[in-house]
This record gives sequence, C-alpha cells and structure tokens, in this order.
Amino acid sequence: MEWLPEFALSPAEYNTIRGENAVAQLRRAAATVYESKKFRNRGEFGELFLHAAVRQVFDSLPAVSKIYYKTARNETVKGFDAVHVVGPPDELELWLGEAKFYAKIDAAIRDVVVELEKHTGIDYLRNEFLLITGKIDPDWPHAETLRRLLSPNTSLDEVFRRACIPVLLTYDSACVGSSTSCDEAYCENFEAEIRRYHATFSNKALPTEVRIHLFLLPLESKAELVKGLDQRLKTWQAL
Repeated sequence: MEWLPEFALSPAEYNTIRGENAVAQLRRAAATVYESKKFRNRGEFGELFLHAAVRQVFDSLPAVSKIYYKTARNETVKGFDAVHVVGPPDELELWLGEAKFYAKIDAAIRDVVVELEKHTGIDYLRNEFLLITGKIDPDWPHAETLRRLLSPNTSLDEVFRRACIPVLLTYDSACVGSSTSCDEAYCENFEAEIRRYHATFSNKALPTEVRIHLFLLPLESKAELVKGLDQRLKTWQAL
C-alpha cells in the first residue's frame, strides 16, 4: 500500500504531497483505484505489484500513471499495465508492463501470452504510443526523450532495441500453501516450483522482437490477499 500514491497519482500530483495535504492525496489515490463491492476479479492490485517490482528491482521511473486517466472510477484501463523508463537519458529504455493477478498459473500464462502477441503488433503499438504521448507530464524529467522515442517518425526497430516488457504473474502456490517455515526443504521446493513455471512460460510462442522479463509472485491465497487489500483500500478511501 505504500506504493499506492505513486502508482495511482500523476507525477505532478505525487510530487506535491506534503504534510498538510498528505491525507487528502492518500484518499484521492485510493479512490482512483476503484470504488466497488465487486472486487474479487479486479486486476488493479496486480498492476500495483508490477509497479512496485519494477521500481524496486530495476530502479525505474514511472512515466505515466494510466490508472490516473480513467474516465470513470470503476472502469478498467486497457493497454499496457505499466509505463516506466529505466536507465540514463541517453540510453533510456521503455518498459511496458503486463500483469495477471490470478489464482491459477496456467490461466495466467495462457492469457498473458495472448496479450503479448496482441500488444506487440505494429498497429497496436503505434496507437498505444499515441495515447501514452498525450499523457506524459510536460514537467516530468524525461518527457522530451520519451516523446521522441514514441514518435511516429522513430522506427519500431529503434523502439524494440530500447524496450522491455516486464510480466508479473501471481498464482496460488502449492509450495507456499503447504509450508509453515522457511526451512531448507521449503527453499528447495520453492526454487523448483519457480523454475518449472518459468520454463513453462519461456517455452511458449513469445514475441522475439523485444526483451521480456518475468516476475513470478507465488501466493498462499489470492482470494485472501485481495480481500485484505480491498479492506485496506476502503480504509484509505475513508480517511
């Protein structure tokens, strides 16, 4: 939940959080995600996990908070689930993320493979780039560099050389669910499970033009986690 304000607010709004307006901005960030009793099949928390993972592991900068641009509070946002950049301005990489907040790993892999094929199509990418470009905060440090990279005048070959698709998949883990301590047996089973699902994903017909980085997030119970997250979200909305 500590990542929620950065995930849900525009860069300009996030940078204005101060002591005197912190509660109001936290409340706004929570309200932006959704306000619905039908929360069990929503995917926003998967997108939040993806945001936090890329930020922490690769020290990325979020370029566009797509959730901020919802036209209705409970609608789902189409397109890539994260738009980040990684690296210095002269070697800036574009990271366009995909997340599946699922309980079953087979379904998560199946559905994300379909989306990867769709989202790397030329027409889809060009349309997505236009939408992203229109949402870049002009005061964001890398605004002009990213606009040039996404320009229709920039070859997709150039974009693909400087792009990566981080994929985050959650699932109810047999290893996590059956273990009570982080002992040697657990570590061995955990690694074996992760490697098995990584191999399953890697052996699919994946796009070859762009790098893909896979995050696997095994859970004890997706249903219990999303219930707890929804409760925390509603607490923030009532601040």
